[in-house]
Amino acid sequence: MSLTAVAYGVWYTTYLQPISDIRRHTVQIMRKASRRVQQPISVQLRPVETDFSLKGHTYGVLRAAIMDMDIYDDDIDLRLDERQLAEQLGISRTPIREALVKLEQEGFVEILPRKGVYVKPKTLEEVLEMVVVWAALESMAARLVTTLATDDDIRTLRELGVKHGSDSNRADIAEYSEANILFHQRILELSKCSLLKETADGLLQHMYAVRRRAMREGDRVNRSVVDHMAIIEAIENRDGDLAAMLVRDHTLKLHAHINKTWMAYSRRSLEKTN
Repeated sequence: MSLTAVAYGVWYTTYLQPISDIRRHTVQIMRKASRRVQQPISVQLRPVETDFSLKGHTYGVLRAAIMDMDIYDDDIDLRLDERQLAEQLGISRTPIREALVKLEQEGFVEILPRKGVYVKPKTLEEVLEMVVVWAALESMAARLVTTLATDDDIRTLRELGVKHGSDSNRADIAEYSEANILFHQRILELSKCSLLKETADGLLQHMYAVRRRAMREGDRVNRSVVDHMAIIEAIENRDGDLAAMLVRDHTLKLHAHINKTWMAYSRRSLEKTN
């Protein structure tokens, strides 16, 4: 439809759309607008606050650094200087303090009024209790592995076990200590029991330094390799009773070693605390 008219001596023609076309066009516009409003969740998210991100990052950095410390070494300095930490990380002391409070809640550090902040090693009694609980958890995991893990899963366990087995006499202690922890973690993973693994992982956070120290003492590397091979064979043979017993006995050997050799350290810890 068109309309012809004149204005100020100029003729012009206006083409009019039918009402039905106008309505159709209006509906299309509204639908497009609706699609724009109903965007994916990404457009509904608010930016993460910088302080929150910094606090989480600071906590992670400090926690990793503490777990990497040899806190059971006789000459280790356990004091944490807030000012020095802030300078090293290039941040203010506020996120440092927030991270330290959280680490204290998790048992990694101790904040002493008017004295400072100290990394908190476990007492001898606490270490021995952690080893007992670990033995119970991992022995149950080993039993589950024999029934739930696939042959391919078990093959990955053997690969971890033999990594240093052929040359354990010359194995780097730190490297073997890490491989040893991965071996035990793999048993927990293959149990396919997420709660069991989660519980053990929480315990393992406080056992890294314990295992590192114990691995340096005596002939524990060679004996550990022999034990691991026996555990792997029991799991490969799907012998749940034997696998559980070997894993439990293996961990309780660590318990006996610590109980016998760490008494002097326990006395020194008490003296420093007092």
